[in-house]
Amino acid sequence: MKARFGKRFQGLYWRQLFVTAGMVMLTLFLLGASFFALSYNYARQQASEEIGTKAQVMGQLSISYLESGRFLDVEDLQNSEDFQQLASFAATVSDVDFMICDAEGHVLLATDESLDGMVVTMPREMTQEILTEGISFRRDDLDGLYANKRLVVGVPAVNASREVVGVVYATSSTASLDSMWQGFIGLFIMTAFVVLMISFMASSITAMRQVQPIREMVQATRQYAEGDFDVRMKDYGRKDEMGELAASFNNMAENLQQTERQRREFIANISHELKTPMTTIAGYTDGILDGTIPPENERQYLQIISNESRRLSRLVRRMLDVSQLQAMDPLKNGNHFDLCESMRRVLISMERKITDRDLDVDADIPEEPILVRGDNDMITQVIYNLLENATKFATSGSTLYLGVTTIDGKARVTVRNEGETIPAEELPLLFERFHKSDKSRSEDKDGYGLGLYIVKTILTQHKEKINVTSENGVTTFTFSLATE
Repeated sequence: MKARFGKRFQGLYWRQLFVTAGMVMLTLFLLGASFFALSYNYARQQASEEIGTKAQVMGQLSISYLESGRFLDVEDLQNSEDFQQLASFAATVSDVDFMICDAEGHVLLATDESLDGMVVTMPREMTQEILTEGISFRRDDLDGLYANKRLVVGVPAVNASREVVGVVYATSSTASLDSMWQGFIGLFIMTAFVVLMISFMASSITAMRQVQPIREMVQATRQYAEGDFDVRMKDYGRKDEMGELAASFNNMAENLQQTERQRREFIANISHELKTPMTTIAGYTDGILDGTIPPENERQYLQIISNESRRLSRLVRRMLDVSQLQAMDPLKNGNHFDLCESMRRVLISMERKITDRDLDVDADIPEEPILVRGDNDMITQVIYNLLENATKFATSGSTLYLGVTTIDGKARVTVRNEGETIPAEELPLLFERFHKSDKSRSEDKDGYGLGLYIVKTILTQHKEKINVTSENGVTTFTFSLATE
C-alpha cells in the first residue's frame, strides 16, 4: 500500500503540481522576506530620524539650563519645576521620553515616571559614540533599564562655543511599529494563502490538461505493442504542441497500421510465390522417387523441376536486388549520363518481346543528348521494367509509346500502352511488393510482382516520384529526373 501510494505521487501530474506550488511558495517567501526586511528597516530608520530630530530640539532647549549652573546636582535639577514641566510637555506632545544627562552620561532629568527616584547612568559606549560621532541610533533595553527593547537616539547638547555641555537621549517604544508590521504580516499570509490556492488550482488544471493526452498515449502504445493499431488520439481541439503531438501520434498509428497490413500482405504474397514452385518441385520429385511417374516421362518432369528451381532462384535473387537497391545512394557522387541513349538501348533489348506481341512503337526520343543526374544502370532498369510491364499488358497489335521531354529543369519520361483499364482503387497498389492482379497470376507465370516495386525503390533513391493513370484502356507511367 505504501509503495503504491509513493508510486502514485511520482507521476508527471504530481511532479508538475509540486514543482509549480514549490516555485510559488518560494517566490512568495523571498518577496515577503525582502519586502518586510526593507520596509521594516526603512520604517525604523524613519522613526529613528524623527526621534533624533526631537532629541536635538530638546538638546537646544536644555543648553541654557545646563550652562546657567542652576543644576549643579541631581536634587537641584529635580526641583526645577519650570524645566520639569517643559520637558514633560515636550514628551507628551511628541510621544517620546527624554533623558537629559551630563557629559558623563549621568541622567539629571527623565520624563519617564517609571524612572523617578532612580539614579541612572547611560551605557558608557553609547555616550562615547555620541561624543565622537555626534549621534547614536540603537534598539536597546539600556542594560536592563527597560523590560523591552526601545528605539534610543542620543545627541549632544552643544552651546554657542561648540562645547558639549551635556547629552540628551530620546526613547520611544517599538510596540506601535511592531503591531503595525504584525498586521502587515497577517495580511500578507492571508494574501499568500489565497494566491497559493489559486496557483494550486491553475497548476492542477494545467497539469491535468498536459498529462491526460500523455496517459492516453501510454495506453495506446500498450495496445500497439499488443498488435492493435486501431486506437487514435484525441486532439481536444488544441492547437499547441500537445495538439501537434496527438496529430503526429495518429499519423504514426496510420503508418504502423499500413506497415502491418503491408507486412501481412508481403508474408501472404511471398508464401504464395514460394509455395507454388516448391510444391511443384516436391510433388514431381516424390512422383519420380516412388515410381508414380513412368520412367519414359521422367525427363519431361525433371525439366519442369529444373524450370521451377530456376524460377525460385530468380525470385530470391530479385529480393536480394531490392535489398541492395535500398542501401545505395545514386546521387552521392553527382554523376550525369545521357538519358536518351539509355532509352534507345532499352528499346533495342526489348525488340524481340515487342515483336512477339505484335506491337508497334512510337518513340519520341530526341537526337540531342539529355544529361540527367543519377545512376545510369539503375535508371536503365527503371525504363526496362516499365517498358516490359507495358509490353506484357498491352493489347496485341496496339502501339507502345516511349518518350522524353524537358520541363522546368527536369527530364520527364513517359511510357504508355493500350490495354485493359486498371481500376482506380488498384493504382496505388501497383508499386507494392508482390502485388499482382488475379489475371496476371494466371497468365504470367514468370512474374513476381517486384518489377514496379523496384521502379519505385530506385526513383525514391533518386528523390523522385512516379505517377500512373489509367483511363479508357490507356495506361500511362510518368517519372522525372533532375537535369542539373
